Amino acid sequence: MTAVAGMNFSIDAWDPGYGSSMEAEELGRSQAEVELDVEVPEAEWAPIDPSPVSPPEAVLFVDGVRRIDARVWIDDPAGTNSASIGICASYAAGVVCCCEGQAHVVGTDVRRGLFTVAPQADDIATPAGIYTAHRAAAKEDKPLPVVLSSALQEQLAETELETAIRARTAIDGHVRGDLLVVDGPLRGRAHLDRAVGFIKSHQTTYLPGELNALVGRLGPHQRTPVFLMGTTWVRHSWYLRLPSAGGPPWSGVVRVEAAPHLGREQVAELANVTQSVLGRFASVPYKDSRAPQNLYPIAGLERDLRHRLGDQQFVYRALRLAAAR
Repeated sequence: MTAVAGMNFSIDAWDPGYGSSMEAEELGRSQAEVELDVEVPEAEWAPIDPSPVSPPEAVLFVDGVRRIDARVWIDDPAGTNSASIGICASYAAGVVCCCEGQAHVVGTDVRRGLFTVAPQADDIATPAGIYTAHRAAAKEDKPLPVVLSSALQEQLAETELETAIRARTAIDGHVRGDLLVVDGPLRGRAHLDRAVGFIKSHQTTYLPGELNALVGRLGPHQRTPVFLMGTTWVRHSWYLRLPSAGGPPWSGVVRVEAAPHLGREQVAELANVTQSVLGRFASVPYKDSRAPQNLYPIAGLERDLRHRLGDQQFVYRALRLAAAR
């Protein structure tokens, strides 16, 4: 905290290139239906300290990366002199397992895709690999770039899910229990056992004012009670503060999601496990520009996956060669 001409202010530790850990300029009250009495009555809400738990033998972190390699124009074979734009993208998903005091990658999947609304689109074969065609439906209420980006994100989420399932199969029999941490919302993956979604930044407030203020008063490793919320999908959630070195009121705060079908005792136990486990992997600013929310295993996995995407200039040249044939 620094004082200049009577004004107190804090510097957000996040690299500005990633936005902010809390997008204050866009923060708005969610229209989600929220049930606050899941774990304790609303009138009894207070920060919850960590409690003794039996930690899982392994923690699996799931993440994915994406990269736009080129924008392409797809000609209309009917000869109408019209063309449709698309994007060629590389994307990858992976899982890192933290167990017995070490971390190791247990599965990766790298894919390339062409995303377009053109019905005549086909796969593009290049020296860097095949860009599989994915045809999206144009929407009147959404710009084309948003439609294509959403189609890419859907494929990345599907790849993350498949990779997570294969990784769990790979370690089956080697550990007696695990926790699966998905980097991002749990949507589409809530059916996975012992899985939580890990949301690093905040664009929306889900709690009423006085309870939302409680989040900013959480101490390291403390969490809010569990609540249930429904937007286009329903999930349990809670806020957790990771250990951090000062900063703005929400510095180090993450939101965790869990499946809606869990009972009160099950989801409370899962929330307690995240208090015990996630803080161990909190990063520090001099090692990660998104510390402490970008956990060490996730940051390392992201670097590995970006490397696996291949050199961007080589991939771009490969696409140019394919287009010139």
